[in-house]
Amino acid sequence: MSKKPGRPNPQKPGRPNPLAAAQRAERNRKIAIQVGITAVLVALVAAIGIGLAVRNSGSDYDGPVPAAATENGAIRIGQPDAPAKVRIVADMQCPVCKQFEADHSELLNQAVADGDAVIEYNIVGYLDRASTTEYSTRAANASYCVADRGTENYPKWLELMFRQQPPEGGAGLPDERLIAIAHEAGYTDPAVDKCITDGTYKGYVAAMSDKSLNDDGIDGTPTVFVNGEQVQLTGNPDGSFNTAPLTDAIQAAAGQ
Repeated sequence: MSKKPGRPNPQKPGRPNPLAAAQRAERNRKIAIQVGITAVLVALVAAIGIGLAVRNSGSDYDGPVPAAATENGAIRIGQPDAPAKVRIVADMQCPVCKQFEADHSELLNQAVADGDAVIEYNIVGYLDRASTTEYSTRAANASYCVADRGTENYPKWLELMFRQQPPEGGAGLPDERLIAIAHEAGYTDPAVDKCITDGTYKGYVAAMSDKSLNDDGIDGTPTVFVNGEQVQLTGNPDGSFNTAPLTDAIQAAAGQ
């Protein structure tokens, strides 16, 4: 008689154990998930660290510094010893800054011509998110590029730039257009063109923008000071600025 085949021993070496294999697969899956989560956390911490390093880099900036810039990064128009020092913090992408300049340019230019005021423009790059090409920073860089070749034509440059201000949310003006505006304002030196296309002072713009936010407490544009005191700007019903607050502040500082 032939023997009946015996029942297989599940613990016999060399034979697969379905339960153990399933347990190993589940354990490996959990390990893979844990490793993946750890990698994501490490990457996130690294990204935060890099962001903080970039954010705090303003105080350690050691790149090119514009020859025309004052200690706080401003571009000065007029005589430094004028009795009224007007500081204007503006962003070339800011529509309200455009309106401010349109309403106050005559007042400011006359105050400089009369020797009553010196104007210091801090052109910042706050609104890079309002364009797809970091237009605010590129325009602020162009501001330093032209001012390095003299400030006589700077008010004209400001006027042209604000007149052609691109809408928020778009690409902003290309570098070629920034160069054309510089030429139109009288800045035709090829060094200006190269400075604009190279973005020579982008790092400086970032450092000074960071300083104005963190050290000077600026929380929007335009922000205006006369001899260190902030001027409370007011508007007219038609949307224009009331020029009386700045006029009064300049006259008071000039002893008028």
